[in-house]
Amino acid sequence: MNWIRIIQKTGKYITLVVISFLSLIPFYILITIGLSKNVGKLKIDFSFLPDFHFVNFILAWTKSGLGISLVNSFVITSGALVILVIFSSSAGYSIARFASPFNRTILNIFLLCMMIPGIINTVALYTLMIKIGGINTRWAMILVLSANSLPFSVFLYTNFIRSIPRDVEESAIIDGCTWFSAFWRVTFHFLKPVTAAVAILQGLGIWNNYAQAVFFLQRKDVRTIPLAISMFFQQYGANWSLMAGAAIIGLAPAVLIFLFFQKFFIKGIISGAVKG
Repeated sequence: MNWIRIIQKTGKYITLVVISFLSLIPFYILITIGLSKNVGKLKIDFSFLPDFHFVNFILAWTKSGLGISLVNSFVITSGALVILVIFSSSAGYSIARFASPFNRTILNIFLLCMMIPGIINTVALYTLMIKIGGINTRWAMILVLSANSLPFSVFLYTNFIRSIPRDVEESAIIDGCTWFSAFWRVTFHFLKPVTAAVAILQGLGIWNNYAQAVFFLQRKDVRTIPLAISMFFQQYGANWSLMAGAAIIGLAPAVLIFLFFQKFFIKGIISGAVKG
C-alpha cells in the first residue's frame, strides 16, 4: 500500500511539473523575444535563447508612451477597486446578514448579470457617457469598470460573510455599535482574504480591459496600457522584439501584484466559492 501511495503522489507531482512547464513556455518565449535583437522572421526551436538586448525595453518605453499609460491604468484600476470593495462588501454584508425575499432577489439579479458579457451594453454605455460628458475621462471609466465588476464581487463577499459567525457583530452591537458600524469596525477586518481575491481577480480584469477602453478613452493622454500596447503594435508590428518588450512592461505590474497577494487570493476564492 505504501508503494501505491508513493506512486500516486509521484504521479501527481510529475503532472503538476508538466502543467507548470507548459504554462511557462509562452512567458519564456515572450521574454526571450523581448531580450533578442529583431531578426524580422522568428525561428523558435529548442536553442531559442535570449541575446540580453535590454535596449528593446528602453525603446519600447520611449516610443509607446507607456509612462502616462501606466499612470492612467494605475489611477483607473485603483479608483475602481476602492469603489468596488466599498460597495460590494456592503452589499454582500446586507445580503448575508439580513435574509429576506428582496435580498435574495437582488443576489439572483447579480448572478444573472455575471452571465451577460460586458461588451453587450457598450452601445448603451457609450450613449450615456456622451450625455454625462464621460468620454475621454478617467472618472467615467472608473465608474463603468467598477459597475461591471460588481456582480461577481458581491457574490464572493456574500458567501464569505456567511461563513463568519454572527457573534462577531452581535458582541459589537451589545457594546453600543450599530450594524453598520459593527461591519466596518469589526467584520471588515475578517474580510482580508476575500478582499485580496476581489482585488486580484477584478483588478487584473480592470487593468487589462480593452473592450470598453477602446471606445471611451480615445485621446492619447488618457489611454491605458492595453490601448497603448495595441497602438504600438499597429505602428511597430514588424519589430517583434519591440512588441515583446512593450508587452512585458505592461504585464509586469499585474504579475508582481498577483505574486504578492496570491496566498490571500487562494484562501479568498476557496472560502467565497465553497462556504455559505
